[in-house]
Amino acid sequence: MKRRPLPVAAALAATAALLLTACGSGDDESSDNDKIVGADQGTEKPTKSAEPSGAPAEDKPDGVDVSLPKDMNLVFDWDKPEDKNEAAAMADTANFFRAIYRGVDKRTTKDAALAAYSTGDGLKYAKTQIDVRLEGGWTATGTRRHYQATTRSASNGNSVEVAFCVDSSKFYSKEVKTGKILKGTPSITDFDYFKIIMVKLPTGDALWQASKVYVETKAAKCQ
Repeated sequence: MKRRPLPVAAALAATAALLLTACGSGDDESSDNDKIVGADQGTEKPTKSAEPSGAPAEDKPDGVDVSLPKDMNLVFDWDKPEDKNEAAAMADTANFFRAIYRGVDKRTTKDAALAAYSTGDGLKYAKTQIDVRLEGGWTATGTRRHYQATTRSASNGNSVEVAFCVDSSKFYSKEVKTGKILKGTPSITDFDYFKIIMVKLPTGDALWQASKVYVETKAAKCQ
């Protein structure tokens, strides 16, 4: 059976509405399904060649190591926005997920990358993702695809919503002690739709941190 992280507390509806409104969202239809969860999952399948990514072009963006082992392949198949802030926020969204799986690989929630690319509820989400795997004795292996990304900026320029799909149908838990890979039958549970609220670090020139994580699980629009 393919094991997945467990759900954590749902986001407060009022907080979610406030944050998404700040980013110019009128997507009331999907907000009812948005929740913070500890799940690995993604909208339509990527059509162009994917960029493998244990790490970006450099292993240390912003001077922080986000490199991953070769069997943890995070693919970010999305186009870079023209807006400078949105492009930076999108790049650091990718680094946020690299930081999570680096923590999984290193078996710690105290890696420098996690503190660099997350804050507040985003940091809590990341630690939950890692803790579930530490408690279960699992790491991760395979390919996790991120695609169909969109971005929306808040009027103050300090917040960007990055939304995208994730396909985890080829991304598995692996028992640390035995090396056994836990696979299951592919299904709708392999697809999630994420909305990440990225905030600009006040003291940083171009560093963005994940402050909120909303996930629509079993996202049919991502198949």
